[in-house]
Amino acid sequence: MNNAFAKDDTIVALATPQGAGAIAVIRISGPQALAISDKVFQGKPLSLQPSHTAHFGTIEENGHTYDEVVATIFKGPRSYTREDTVEFSCHGSDYIVKQILQLLIRNGARFAKAGEFTMRAFMNGRFDLAQAEAVADLIASDSEISHQAALNQMRGGFSAEIKKLREQLIHFASMIELELDFSEEDVEFANREQLKELIYNIRRVIDGLISSFSLGNVIKNGVPIVIAGKPNAGKSKLLNVLLNEDKAIVSDIPGTTRDFIEDEIMLGGISFRFIDTAGLRETRDIIEAMGVERTREKMRSASLIIYLFDVNVYDEDELIKDLTELRNMDVPYLVVGNKIDKRSSYREEFRNFDGIIYISAAEKAGIDELKEHLLEMVTSQTIRSGSTIVTNIRHYESLQKTREALNSVLDAVNQNLTGDLLAEDIRLALYHLGEITGEITTDDLLDNIFSKFCIGK
Repeated sequence: MNNAFAKDDTIVALATPQGAGAIAVIRISGPQALAISDKVFQGKPLSLQPSHTAHFGTIEENGHTYDEVVATIFKGPRSYTREDTVEFSCHGSDYIVKQILQLLIRNGARFAKAGEFTMRAFMNGRFDLAQAEAVADLIASDSEISHQAALNQMRGGFSAEIKKLREQLIHFASMIELELDFSEEDVEFANREQLKELIYNIRRVIDGLISSFSLGNVIKNGVPIVIAGKPNAGKSKLLNVLLNEDKAIVSDIPGTTRDFIEDEIMLGGISFRFIDTAGLRETRDIIEAMGVERTREKMRSASLIIYLFDVNVYDEDELIKDLTELRNMDVPYLVVGNKIDKRSSYREEFRNFDGIIYISAAEKAGIDELKEHLLEMVTSQTIRSGSTIVTNIRHYESLQKTREALNSVLDAVNQNLTGDLLAEDIRLALYHLGEITGEITTDDLLDNIFSKFCIGK
């Protein structure tokens, strides 16, 4: 293990957010956690108390009292880190927190590095690497669905699927390795047809996990949606209505929006980031032309485009032309006809087009239907409690590498290649699966993962 995370040290850090508040929690964990705590805590001797108990007392040094606290004891292995751990709940003054931290450090603790508590939990077998990463996702979750996805992963739902696949592969790998030991006898312990069937089954599961990443990325990071269309289509008004506030300037003068205006709302537990853009048109105004070009760039990088048009000034030919450009961008889009309050014959005009959502941003008509369509387009895959959704780019890349290795195994079987070549491809698939849960790790990988955690976690 990397020396940056020395396991024999006793570490301490603030476990609650920095800043003044009603209370703050200071966490100390390691082999000397109870002994160090006894030096500064005046009350019952903490080292003699049962695990999972809380005790009132004071933090003192040489007769000077720093604060009244509640000390909660978690004796290993029944703790987050599986080490002896004490959490001091003190008043949330920055000064008090600083004084108590310095006092614990003077008595033998070391200030924890980012993610070091969770690193210790992983190294001590509290959970695997995928579950450890889910801790950071759980802390960062800002919606019901992102919280549920992180919680499911932290509880081992994703890891259980990976471990099951890995165990099935290990069985066949051992049979092929056994064949290599008896190569001179020309015996076959691993049935090749059964191996192919297993690879097909594993690949189906992996394909499902890989395809879930597009949804998982949305759940974790939100959905960037560009509102695009000609000038004066009502894009800024629509943004204001969706956000329920006057975020964008609304004007009848074409070309009012020259840069991007964006904000977020929650729909169905998912964060949607709406981006109002400059109107799409040919212009001699240099600044507006730059805005139009940047709009097209935003559209190409969006997860979804709301293409807004004015039903009162558009005709069928104009819409066909714009939709052709949209299709060429290869980005999912939703066509929305606006300002229906000013025209009654709009459905007849655009009867040849399927899937248009008709609204009046000014009258707030059709907005709920628009939101429902947006949510349906994003959550076309089923999201439910307990479903396994890949949200981590590292896991996604490892799954892709696993799939490539499995394809090589199938090729080797189909070409009747020797067992040593077959075994090599299976070992590679096992390696990439092991990277996900931490059966295969390097110090650099662990440093990269846990350094992104907050200090105190």
